[in-house]
Amino acid sequence: MEAFLISTGIVALAEMGDKTQLLSLVLAARFRQPAPIVWGILVATLANHALAGGLGTWVTHWMGPDVLRWVLGASFLAMAAWMLVPDELDDDDADVKPKFGVFGTTVIAFFLAEMGDKTQIATVMLAAEYQSWLWVVAGTPLGMMLATAPVVWFGERITRLVPLTWVHRISAAVFVVLGVWVLFGGEAPNTHGAGHEGTVSVTAPIAPASVAASAASGTP
Repeated sequence: MEAFLISTGIVALAEMGDKTQLLSLVLAARFRQPAPIVWGILVATLANHALAGGLGTWVTHWMGPDVLRWVLGASFLAMAAWMLVPDELDDDDADVKPKFGVFGTTVIAFFLAEMGDKTQIATVMLAAEYQSWLWVVAGTPLGMMLATAPVVWFGERITRLVPLTWVHRISAAVFVVLGVWVLFGGEAPNTHGAGHEGTVSVTAPIAPASVAASAASGTP
């Protein structure tokens, strides 16, 4: 559940002012059909982030514990710096033509725009950190919908109500905290209660990869 909540919050913050949110504005202005656009964004995000989460989970199987810890920590810190860089929508992304209907065009355009985007890379890192593909892939699309659906339904005026500069700063701060936490082996809070202390079972909460790696290698 922790992976789900953190994934939802991070992507919702990271998506504010992101190029895919700008693409949502373009699609809404061009087609003026909010429902198929929102469904298209959801389908595209689920497909894209399912692949990204799979990659993040796979990475943990071939990276050594120390390497994984440093790669994840450095990646979170790099993402913090990237969050402070304003995003712009490419001309190719903005030139959307309804060749496959509103829903199909939205799925294709959003899936391609999300390739290499901040939220896709964040999904890879979160899946690697928490080793919980299901919860991460459930959380990141929800965060995406929280950031894009209001824009589709209410237009650009909704973005004017949100101070994007402070949203980006908060997002960067969250990534800094995650990076430092990973590098120094902090333990995740136990959100499942204290009834399993001293025991290991298949129902125990999944520890982040960096924490598990540190314990296995004896690194403090």
